[in-house]
Amino acid sequence: MKTILIRSGSIIDGTGKGAYTGHVLIEGSSVREVIESGTEPPEADEVIDASGCVISPGFIDMHSHSDWVLPLEDHDAILTCLVEQGITTVVAGNCGFSPAPFNARAAHSIATLEPLLERPLNFTWQSMGQFLDTLDEAGLVVNCAELVGHSTLRVACADTRRGAMSSTELAACLDGVRRSFDDGACGLSFGLGYDPAMFSPLEEIEVFSRVASQYGRPVTVHLKALSVLSPTYPLLTPRAHNLRALKEMLDIAKKTDLRLQISHFIFVGRRSWGTSRKALRMVEEASQQGVDVMFDAFPYTCGNTTINAVIPSWFLAKTPGAYRSRTDRARLRLELEAGFFLVGFNYDDIQIMDPAIPGAEHFAGLTISQAAEKLGVPPFDAFLQLSEKSDGGTLVLIHTYSGEAGRREVIDRVLSNRLCLFETDTIVKSTGYPNPAGMGTFPFILGPLARDRRLFSLEQAVHRSTRASAERFHLRDRGEIAKGKAADIVVFDPKLISDAPPDGPIPAGRPRGIRHVFINGVHVVRGGRYTGGVRAGRILRT
Repeated sequence: MKTILIRSGSIIDGTGKGAYTGHVLIEGSSVREVIESGTEPPEADEVIDASGCVISPGFIDMHSHSDWVLPLEDHDAILTCLVEQGITTVVAGNCGFSPAPFNARAAHSIATLEPLLERPLNFTWQSMGQFLDTLDEAGLVVNCAELVGHSTLRVACADTRRGAMSSTELAACLDGVRRSFDDGACGLSFGLGYDPAMFSPLEEIEVFSRVASQYGRPVTVHLKALSVLSPTYPLLTPRAHNLRALKEMLDIAKKTDLRLQISHFIFVGRRSWGTSRKALRMVEEASQQGVDVMFDAFPYTCGNTTINAVIPSWFLAKTPGAYRSRTDRARLRLELEAGFFLVGFNYDDIQIMDPAIPGAEHFAGLTISQAAEKLGVPPFDAFLQLSEKSDGGTLVLIHTYSGEAGRREVIDRVLSNRLCLFETDTIVKSTGYPNPAGMGTFPFILGPLARDRRLFSLEQAVHRSTRASAERFHLRDRGEIAKGKAADIVVFDPKLISDAPPDGPIPAGRPRGIRHVFINGVHVVRGGRYTGGVRAGRILRT
């Protein structure tokens, strides 16, 4: 087998321990030896000089939606931005939606997601096992560990679209969870802010969670609310909606002895930022009381979601007829714009990534207000047109996520917390306006945040980007540079590493400071650029 020697670098091994100078010898797909400075390394077929650079494990994007792109033949070209920022493994199937299990019943519901993620998929699988086999056989640009989605299971196993299922339907869903775990799914995900999960009773969430707990698999959850007000609860409640949603899941975790991972722990809207200290205390207190809970976050103050994420559940339940009802439209406008005011954002803070409407591509990058001006209609009407014509598929970037330009106190507080791991939560497409997290998350964490602002040490930044995430999902051979571990390795310049600065209308570009990336021992990035056509990733079953 071919050997590769990465010599004379500063090794940050992913464990959180201090850096040390040394060499890493790769043989085949694994690390054969880690040699500290002072010992002459062995000869190798290829030698890479890492002087002045850090040698770290490959980064793990623990909240990804790339599983909707990985089945495409050209997915390596689309996902180049991930490997070029040092991501070697993605944990996918998040927010309640995974591409498997799939059947005829699920076809319409799952098909509505496809405009968000490049183009329609050719579903040649039904079970989770068949889906994972399909990806493995075709070859992957990155490693992938797959969660099974609660919403996907509902649409695949139950005729009841929204609300409480029958006992027979619920039993079928739970069997689907178990089969998916037996097939190698690494955990279960909920998307409680999205249709249909937003209509699911708490008892259903608890029962699903018990199955995951019995299997020892983690549960990731997009909470029912991410702001003080939300579409998923009645407008007037005695508690901030995001704190109510957080308490509900923490209570379920206590009841079920669950390993809970709170996805994209964010505070949407300027008036939600004040709840961050209370929310962090709630999680810290639960952790101290024995609940196995952590959360993840991305380092940008904007994030991608669907346009319907801010529409109240009562309106969605009445679509498509509600789009043409004057009464429903009037009520929605009143609630929506009052909610925007009370939460602390507006149509200027909603930016179109991909309209998902043929002929409307020129709206990509515009805010709702700017699109409305071009259409010659009020912002509400433009917003609703996009929702209706795309069947809820318009992809948007919502700003004011835990901060805004010049106001990063809340997002820094979240990222600095010991229970926080790192993720991109990005939907990557070859067209449209990109999410900066898809291009620069980990370089931004390692450079501007760790090196320049010292929110945490470089060793801690690497640890929470690698081994800590691997342990969360039982990825036993990833996330650490050690003998016998998989050779997923990044070599970066600690003085230069950074996400690229904004350039014109595009929010980010190729990051700086990434020198080399190896996936399973294969050299996939040289001189900061993906080598092209190389698919060294694997499916990671648990």
